[in-house]
Amino acid sequence: MKIRDLSLPLRGKCHCGAVRFEVNTNIKNSRRCNCSICSRKGFVMGTALLEELTITKGKEYLTSYKWNTKVAEHYFCKTCGIYTHHKRRSNPNQYGINIACLEGVDPYSYNKVPIGNGDLNAPLPDIPR
Repeated sequence: MKIRDLSLPLRGKCHCGAVRFEVNTNIKNSRRCNCSICSRKGFVMGTALLEELTITKGKEYLTSYKWNTKVAEHYFCKTCGIYTHHKRRSNPNQYGINIACLEGVDPYSYNKVPIGNGDLNAPLPDIPR
C-alpha cells in the first residue's frame, strides 16, 4: 500500500516497537538522499514539518547521531537500531521520515524514487504514480 491510501494520522514504529510515532500529514517529496550518511542507508524518506511528527511512545529509546555541522539529527532506536527519522540540515524545520517504518506502507511499491542532492535537498516532485 502507498501513503496516499492511508488515513491520518500515519502511524509508525521501529522494528522492536519500543519507539512509536504519528505523522499528521500526507508525506510529500519522497526521495532518497545522496549525502554521506543517507547514501549508506538507502532508505526512501518522506517530508513532514517538525510539528507534524509526534513521538507517542519510547522517546527515551531514541538516540541521535550528528556530525559535521551538527544541524542534521538522525534518530535511531537504542534497542533495535532502526532509523525512524531525521531533522534535515537543508531545512531544520522538516523531518525526513523513513517510510518503511510507517504501518501499512509497502516501501517496495516505490520503484522510481528521485534522488535528492545531499548538499542542497531542493524540493522534489512526489513519486510518479
